[in-house]
Amino acid sequence: MDSQAISLVKASFKAVAAVQDGPSTLARNFYALLFARHPEVRDFFPAAMDVQRERLITAIQYAIDRLEDSGQIILYLQQLGRDHRKYGVEDAHYVGVSEALIAAIAEFPSAEPWTDELEQAWRDVLALLSATMMDAANAESGPPAWGATVVEHLQVREDVSITRLQLDEPMDYLAGQYVSVQVPSRPRMWRYLSPANPANDQGIVEFHVRKVSGGWVSPAIVSQTLEGERWLLGSPLGDLKVRNDTDRDILMIGSGTGIAPLRAQILQMAQRGQSRRVHVFFAGRYPCDLYDLGTLWALAEQNPWLTVVPVTEEDEDPWWYRGPSSASLPGMHRRLTGKVGEVVADFGTWAERDIQLIGSESMVKTTKFRLHAAGTPPENIRHDPTY
Repeated sequence: MDSQAISLVKASFKAVAAVQDGPSTLARNFYALLFARHPEVRDFFPAAMDVQRERLITAIQYAIDRLEDSGQIILYLQQLGRDHRKYGVEDAHYVGVSEALIAAIAEFPSAEPWTDELEQAWRDVLALLSATMMDAANAESGPPAWGATVVEHLQVREDVSITRLQLDEPMDYLAGQYVSVQVPSRPRMWRYLSPANPANDQGIVEFHVRKVSGGWVSPAIVSQTLEGERWLLGSPLGDLKVRNDTDRDILMIGSGTGIAPLRAQILQMAQRGQSRRVHVFFAGRYPCDLYDLGTLWALAEQNPWLTVVPVTEEDEDPWWYRGPSSASLPGMHRRLTGKVGEVVADFGTWAERDIQLIGSESMVKTTKFRLHAAGTPPENIRHDPTY
């Protein structure tokens, strides 16, 4: 792509971001224009658009930041294109989206003047992004979405559940990836969840979900899911996985239900045989947050290459919690207390490890900071691309 066009688009979007609530305003204007010009696409989206607007801006920012990294951006766009098939998106819709976005940016009051050159730069960039997504979607032979039936639902804590589903047909996802999920009580409200088990021929997939205060979907999944329910799952996304291009040992750091995609990778390594050492820090605020510690420890007992270290910020469960605690089991590494980033960094630089981080945005950012400060090479650390 032309470097001048990339520079113009980056400067233009930066000017939008510099305005107070600029990205949110741009997203609102974009969807207003899109729905006015193409009312048929309104049915693709939920009634409440707040989450969708945030996702739009996140995706645009992620793509623009990586326009000069063709390998990374192409992989990201190909996955987005495959995922958008679940909506029934066709090639013509991409044209409408591009036109609406260009109109919204052109009308946005910012310090950057709108010129013919800037408009052409945006058209060139969006044409390339759209073409990459369309090509990936059109080349896909699998279903646009997978139907699945809930076969088991366990509420392991008041705010955490484990749900197992039987897919109508097996899904070929990589351990560590995530998928979009739609549940019957929240139609058109797709949420991203990571399978806690590797793909299998039986088509069984397991999700660990924590109830988000004020959320629309997670409370319904945790508290209202019934056996026999029918869910829809979108195409697999993400490239967080155990690298095969190196023989370095592995460090995994997961907080809360963020342990699920790490657990899937550990299970896959156990199935295939593993020679590299794997060190896992399972973190939570309270001991009761380590809901899956027993499973991880059982895996560590069976696989000598695996070490599991529990970490909590508090020594005791909160006064209001009345369920079972996740006490350390015989032979397990003693539970450590403190912020997980500080605890991990206290062990050293981990410079010879491939590192994966999964958890809340604040946990990922602070842990990365602590590791960098301890001397960990930034290129060794991988995590979900939204952080």
